[in-house]
Amino acid sequence: MARGPLFQDTYSPQFSGHETFPLRYGWLKKSYDRVAETEHEDENRALCWDDDAIARFGVGKNMVASMRHWAKASGIIEEPATNSVKVADLGRKLLSDDGGFDPYMEHPATLWLIHWQLAAYPEKTTWFWAFSHFPAVTFERDHFVMRLDRLAKDRNWSRVATTTIRNDVACFIRTYVARAPSGRAGHDDALESPLTELGLIKAVGKKDMFRFVRGPKSTLGDGVFTYALTDFWSRYSPDAATLSFEAVAHAPGAPGRVFCLDENDVADRLAALDDATGGALQWSETAGLKQVVRNVDINRDTKFKWLPMDYDGAAQVEAA
Repeated sequence: MARGPLFQDTYSPQFSGHETFPLRYGWLKKSYDRVAETEHEDENRALCWDDDAIARFGVGKNMVASMRHWAKASGIIEEPATNSVKVADLGRKLLSDDGGFDPYMEHPATLWLIHWQLAAYPEKTTWFWAFSHFPAVTFERDHFVMRLDRLAKDRNWSRVATTTIRNDVACFIRTYVARAPSGRAGHDDALESPLTELGLIKAVGKKDMFRFVRGPKSTLGDGVFTYALTDFWSRYSPDAATLSFEAVAHAPGAPGRVFCLDENDVADRLAALDDATGGALQWSETAGLKQVVRNVDINRDTKFKWLPMDYDGAAQVEAA
Protein backbone atom coordinates (compact mmCIF):
# COMPACT_ATOMS: atom_id res chain seq x y z
CA MET A 1 0.00 0.00 0.00
CA ALA A 2 1.29 3.48 -0.87
CA ARG A 3 2.57 5.40 2.11
CA GLY A 4 3.87 8.84 2.89
CA PRO A 5 2.53 12.41 2.91
CA LEU A 6 1.34 12.41 -0.70
CA PHE A 7 -1.21 9.74 0.15
CA GLN A 8 -2.75 11.49 3.13
CA ASP A 9 -6.24 12.85 2.58
CA THR A 10 -5.19 16.29 3.83
CA TYR A 11 -2.31 16.64 1.37
CA SER A 12 -2.42 19.66 -0.94
CA PRO A 13 -0.26 19.28 -4.08
CA GLN A 14 1.96 21.96 -5.58
CA PHE A 15 2.93 21.94 -9.24
CA SER A 16 3.61 25.63 -9.80
CA GLY A 17 5.11 28.80 -8.32
CA HIS A 18 8.39 28.75 -10.21
CA GLU A 19 6.92 30.39 -13.32
CA THR A 20 8.65 27.59 -15.33
CA PHE A 21 12.13 28.91 -14.40
CA PRO A 22 14.47 26.49 -12.60
CA LEU A 23 16.60 27.76 -9.72
CA ARG A 24 19.46 29.84 -11.12
CA TYR A 25 22.89 30.87 -9.92
CA GLY A 26 22.80 33.91 -7.65
CA TRP A 27 19.07 33.91 -7.01
CA LEU A 28 19.16 32.60 -3.45
CA LYS A 29 21.87 35.02 -2.35
CA LYS A 30 20.10 38.00 -3.92
CA SER A 31 16.83 37.01 -2.28
CA TYR A 32 18.51 36.41 1.06
CA ASP A 33 20.27 39.78 1.05
CA ARG A 34 17.10 41.71 0.26
CA VAL A 35 15.06 39.93 2.93
CA ALA A 36 17.85 40.37 5.51
CA GLU A 37 17.98 44.07 4.64
CA THR A 38 14.25 44.62 5.20
CA GLU A 39 13.13 42.00 7.72
CA HIS A 40 13.11 44.43 10.65
CA GLU A 41 10.56 46.66 8.91
CA ASP A 42 6.83 46.10 9.32
CA GLU A 43 5.05 44.36 6.46
CA ASN A 44 8.27 44.10 4.45
CA ARG A 45 7.01 41.63 1.85
CA ALA A 46 6.22 44.39 -0.62
CA LEU A 47 9.69 45.85 -0.09
CA CYS A 48 11.17 42.57 -1.31
CA TRP A 49 8.93 41.53 -4.19
CA ASP A 50 7.11 44.64 -5.45
CA ASP A 51 7.66 46.24 -8.87
CA ASP A 52 10.94 47.83 -7.72
CA ALA A 53 12.40 44.31 -7.49
CA ILE A 54 12.47 44.10 -11.29
CA ALA A 55 15.13 46.83 -11.43
CA ARG A 56 16.80 45.75 -8.19
CA PHE A 57 17.37 42.16 -9.28
CA GLY A 58 17.71 42.90 -12.99
CA VAL A 59 15.12 40.31 -14.02
CA GLY A 60 11.54 40.29 -15.31
CA LYS A 61 8.42 40.21 -13.17
CA ASN A 62 7.91 36.47 -13.59
CA MET A 63 11.52 35.84 -12.59
CA VAL A 64 11.03 37.88 -9.41
CA ALA A 65 8.13 35.56 -8.52
CA SER A 66 10.35 32.58 -9.34
CA MET A 67 13.18 33.88 -7.13
CA ARG A 68 10.74 34.21 -4.24
CA HIS A 69 9.42 30.70 -4.85
CA TRP A 70 12.88 29.10 -4.84
CA ALA A 71 14.07 31.04 -1.81
CA LYS A 72 11.05 29.79 0.15
CA ALA A 73 11.22 26.22 -1.17
CA SER A 74 14.94 26.03 -0.41
CA GLY A 75 14.42 27.02 3.22
CA ILE A 76 16.39 30.26 2.81
CA ILE A 77 13.51 32.58 3.68
CA GLU A 78 10.07 32.14 5.20
CA GLU A 79 6.84 34.12 5.19
CA PRO A 80 5.28 33.69 8.64
CA ALA A 81 2.49 36.19 8.00
CA THR A 82 0.62 37.52 4.98
CA ASN A 83 2.66 40.67 4.52
CA SER A 84 5.97 39.77 6.11
CA VAL A 85 9.04 37.81 5.08
CA LYS A 86 12.13 36.96 7.10
CA VAL A 87 15.36 35.04 6.82
CA ALA A 88 15.06 31.37 7.84
CA ASP A 89 17.59 29.73 10.16
CA LEU A 90 19.17 27.74 7.32
CA GLY A 91 19.48 30.84 5.16
CA ARG A 92 21.27 32.79 7.89
CA LYS A 93 23.66 29.95 8.64
CA LEU A 94 24.55 29.50 4.98
CA LEU A 95 24.35 32.88 3.26
CA SER A 96 24.99 35.58 5.86
CA ASP A 97 28.00 37.78 5.04
CA ASP A 98 28.61 37.84 8.78
CA GLY A 99 29.77 34.30 9.54
CA GLY A 100 27.69 32.29 7.07
CA PHE A 101 29.23 29.00 6.00
CA ASP A 102 28.99 29.69 2.26
CA PRO A 103 27.61 33.14 1.32
CA TYR A 104 28.21 32.66 -2.39
CA MET A 105 27.28 28.99 -2.67
CA GLU A 106 30.74 27.82 -3.69
CA HIS A 107 30.75 24.59 -1.66
CA PRO A 108 29.02 21.36 -2.77
CA ALA A 109 27.62 20.91 0.75
CA THR A 110 25.36 23.90 0.14
CA LEU A 111 23.99 22.40 -3.07
CA TRP A 112 23.24 19.12 -1.30
CA LEU A 113 21.41 21.07 1.42
CA ILE A 114 19.33 22.95 -1.14
CA HIS A 115 18.49 19.68 -2.89
CA TRP A 116 17.47 18.17 0.45
CA GLN A 117 15.14 21.09 1.16
CA LEU A 118 13.47 20.71 -2.23
CA ALA A 119 13.16 16.92 -2.40
CA ALA A 120 12.80 15.72 1.20
CA TYR A 121 9.70 17.77 1.98
CA PRO A 122 6.36 16.99 0.30
CA GLU A 123 5.50 20.61 -0.47
CA LYS A 124 7.03 20.36 -3.96
CA THR A 125 5.02 17.43 -5.25
CA THR A 126 7.05 16.51 -8.33
CA TRP A 127 10.37 16.67 -6.48
CA PHE A 128 9.17 14.57 -3.54
CA TRP A 129 7.42 12.02 -5.74
CA ALA A 130 10.34 11.72 -8.14
CA PHE A 131 12.95 10.91 -5.50
CA SER A 132 10.74 9.05 -3.00
CA HIS A 133 8.15 7.20 -5.08
CA PHE A 134 9.06 6.87 -8.75
CA PRO A 135 9.97 3.17 -9.09
CA ALA A 136 12.31 3.18 -12.11
CA VAL A 137 15.90 4.30 -12.58
CA THR A 138 15.43 5.49 -16.17
CA PHE A 139 12.46 7.46 -17.41
CA GLU A 140 11.05 9.12 -20.47
CA ARG A 141 9.63 12.59 -19.99
CA ASP A 142 6.11 11.89 -21.28
CA HIS A 143 5.82 8.68 -19.26
CA PHE A 144 6.95 10.59 -16.17
CA VAL A 145 4.22 13.17 -16.77
CA MET A 146 1.65 10.43 -17.35
CA ARG A 147 2.50 8.74 -14.05
CA LEU A 148 2.13 12.01 -12.12
CA ASP A 149 -1.09 12.83 -13.93
CA ARG A 150 -2.46 9.41 -12.99
CA LEU A 151 -1.46 10.00 -9.36
CA ALA A 152 -3.29 13.33 -9.36
CA LYS A 153 -6.45 11.71 -10.69
CA ASP A 154 -6.21 8.72 -8.32
CA ARG A 155 -5.84 11.07 -5.36
CA ASN A 156 -8.64 13.32 -6.60
CA TRP A 157 -6.45 16.39 -6.45
CA SER A 158 -8.62 19.21 -7.69
CA ARG A 159 -7.58 21.83 -10.25
CA VAL A 160 -4.45 19.97 -11.39
CA ALA A 161 -4.22 20.21 -15.18
CA THR A 162 -2.01 17.93 -17.24
CA THR A 163 -0.37 21.01 -18.79
CA THR A 164 0.58 22.27 -15.32
CA ILE A 165 2.16 18.92 -14.46
CA ARG A 166 4.00 18.88 -17.78
CA ASN A 167 5.46 22.34 -17.12
CA ASP A 168 6.48 21.34 -13.61
CA VAL A 169 8.22 18.20 -14.86
CA ALA A 170 10.08 20.27 -17.45
CA CYS A 171 11.26 22.61 -14.70
CA PHE A 172 12.21 19.64 -12.51
CA ILE A 173 14.38 18.15 -15.26
CA ARG A 174 16.05 21.48 -16.02
CA THR A 175 16.85 21.85 -12.32
CA TYR A 176 19.06 18.76 -12.40
CA VAL A 177 20.07 18.24 -16.05
CA ALA A 178 22.18 20.81 -17.87
CA ARG A 179 20.97 21.67 -21.33
CA ALA A 180 23.50 21.11 -24.10
CA PRO A 181 24.75 24.46 -25.48
CA SER A 182 23.24 25.36 -28.82
CA GLY A 183 24.04 28.03 -31.36
CA ARG A 184 21.74 30.51 -29.64
CA ALA A 185 22.20 29.40 -26.01
CA GLY A 186 25.47 30.14 -24.29
CA HIS A 187 27.26 28.13 -21.62
CA ASP A 188 25.53 30.08 -18.83
CA ASP A 189 22.12 29.06 -20.17
CA ALA A 190 23.24 25.44 -20.44
CA LEU A 191 24.23 25.49 -16.77
CA GLU A 192 21.27 27.52 -15.58
CA SER A 193 20.71 25.60 -12.33
CA PRO A 194 23.47 25.03 -9.76
CA LEU A 195 21.91 21.67 -8.83
CA THR A 196 23.06 20.24 -12.16
CA GLU A 197 26.48 20.00 -10.47
CA LEU A 198 25.19 17.24 -8.18
CA GLY A 199 24.85 14.79 -11.08
CA LEU A 200 21.68 13.23 -9.66
CA ILE A 201 19.94 12.94 -13.03
CA LYS A 202 21.59 12.42 -16.41
CA ALA A 203 20.34 12.56 -19.97
CA VAL A 204 20.74 9.18 -21.68
CA GLY A 205 20.20 7.78 -25.14
CA LYS A 206 17.57 9.41 -27.25
CA LYS A 207 16.01 12.79 -26.61
CA ASP A 208 13.87 13.13 -23.46
CA MET A 209 15.30 10.00 -21.82
CA PHE A 210 16.90 10.37 -18.38
CA ARG A 211 18.14 8.30 -15.48
CA PHE A 212 18.56 8.78 -11.76
CA VAL A 213 22.20 8.27 -10.81
CA ARG A 214 22.15 5.91 -7.85
CA GLY A 215 25.24 5.01 -5.86
CA PRO A 216 27.87 6.67 -3.65
CA LYS A 217 28.03 10.47 -3.66
CA SER A 218 31.62 11.61 -3.19
CA THR A 219 30.75 15.28 -2.61
CA LEU A 220 28.08 14.52 0.00
CA GLY A 221 29.77 15.09 3.35
CA ASP A 222 29.04 13.52 6.71
CA GLY A 223 27.77 16.86 8.00
CA VAL A 224 25.01 17.21 5.42
CA PHE A 225 24.13 13.53 5.64
CA THR A 226 23.76 13.78 9.43
CA TYR A 227 21.78 17.01 9.04
CA ALA A 228 19.43 15.18 6.67
CA LEU A 229 19.20 12.13 8.92
CA THR A 230 18.27 14.12 12.04
CA ASP A 231 15.91 16.36 10.07
CA PHE A 232 14.13 13.30 8.70
CA TRP A 233 14.09 11.66 12.15
CA SER A 234 12.56 14.77 13.76
CA ARG A 235 9.61 14.53 11.36
CA TYR A 236 9.34 10.76 10.91
CA SER A 237 9.48 9.59 14.53
CA PRO A 238 10.69 12.39 16.85
CA ASP A 239 10.13 10.54 20.13
CA ALA A 240 11.78 7.27 19.09
CA ALA A 241 15.18 6.41 20.56
CA THR A 242 16.07 4.35 17.49
CA LEU A 243 15.56 4.62 13.74
CA SER A 244 15.58 1.51 11.55
CA PHE A 245 17.86 0.99 8.59
CA GLU A 246 14.76 0.32 6.50
CA ALA A 247 13.40 3.78 7.28
CA VAL A 248 16.69 5.57 6.55
CA ALA A 249 17.16 3.75 3.26
CA HIS A 250 13.62 3.48 1.89
CA ALA A 251 11.00 5.64 3.63
CA PRO A 252 9.58 8.52 1.57
CA GLY A 253 11.67 11.63 2.23
CA ALA A 254 14.52 9.66 3.85
CA PRO A 255 18.22 10.27 3.08
CA GLY A 256 18.58 7.05 1.13
CA ARG A 257 15.79 8.07 -1.21
CA VAL A 258 16.54 11.76 -1.55
CA PHE A 259 20.29 11.33 -2.12
CA CYS A 260 19.81 8.33 -4.49
CA LEU A 261 21.93 6.05 -2.31
CA ASP A 262 21.99 2.27 -2.59
CA GLU A 263 21.59 0.17 0.54
CA ASN A 264 25.35 -0.40 0.77
CA ASP A 265 25.95 3.35 0.54
CA VAL A 266 23.46 3.99 3.34
CA ALA A 267 25.06 1.27 5.49
CA ASP A 268 28.51 2.79 4.98
CA ARG A 269 27.22 6.22 5.96
CA LEU A 270 25.51 4.92 9.07
CA ALA A 271 28.58 2.94 10.13
CA ALA A 272 30.55 6.21 10.18
CA LEU A 273 28.04 8.04 12.40
CA ASP A 274 29.72 7.23 15.72
CA ASP A 275 32.98 8.90 14.71
CA ALA A 276 31.32 11.74 12.80
CA THR A 277 29.03 12.72 15.68
CA GLY A 278 31.26 11.89 18.64
CA GLY A 279 28.89 9.14 19.75
CA ALA A 280 25.75 11.26 19.64
CA LEU A 281 24.41 8.91 16.95
CA GLN A 282 25.51 5.29 16.77
CA TRP A 283 24.98 2.42 14.34
CA SER A 284 23.81 -0.80 15.95
CA GLU A 285 23.28 -4.34 14.66
CA THR A 286 22.47 -5.92 18.00
CA ALA A 287 20.27 -9.03 17.91
CA GLY A 288 19.97 -8.76 14.16
CA LEU A 289 18.30 -5.34 14.34
CA LYS A 290 19.93 -2.76 12.09
CA GLN A 291 19.22 0.66 13.49
CA VAL A 292 20.57 4.04 14.49
CA VAL A 293 20.59 4.77 18.22
CA ARG A 294 20.54 8.36 19.40
CA ASN A 295 22.16 9.77 22.51
CA VAL A 296 21.00 13.31 21.80
CA ASP A 297 17.64 15.04 21.60
CA ILE A 298 16.14 15.14 18.13
CA ASN A 299 14.46 18.42 17.28
CA ARG A 300 14.48 21.07 14.55
CA ASP A 301 17.67 22.64 15.96
CA THR A 302 19.69 19.44 16.35
CA LYS A 303 20.31 19.13 12.63
CA PHE A 304 22.33 22.37 12.44
CA LYS A 305 24.86 21.01 14.91
CA TRP A 306 26.55 18.83 12.29
CA LEU A 307 26.88 21.22 9.36
CA PRO A 308 30.18 22.91 10.32
CA MET A 309 32.16 19.71 9.75
CA ASP A 310 31.54 19.95 5.99
CA TYR A 311 32.79 23.51 5.50
CA ASP A 312 36.38 24.67 5.29
CA GLY A 313 37.26 26.89 8.22
CA ALA A 314 34.37 25.48 10.26
CA ALA A 315 35.63 21.99 10.87
CA GLN A 316 34.76 21.77 14.54
CA VAL A 317 31.28 20.64 15.41
CA GLU A 318 29.56 23.12 17.69
CA ALA A 319 29.36 22.14 21.33
CA ALA A 320 26.16 20.45 22.36
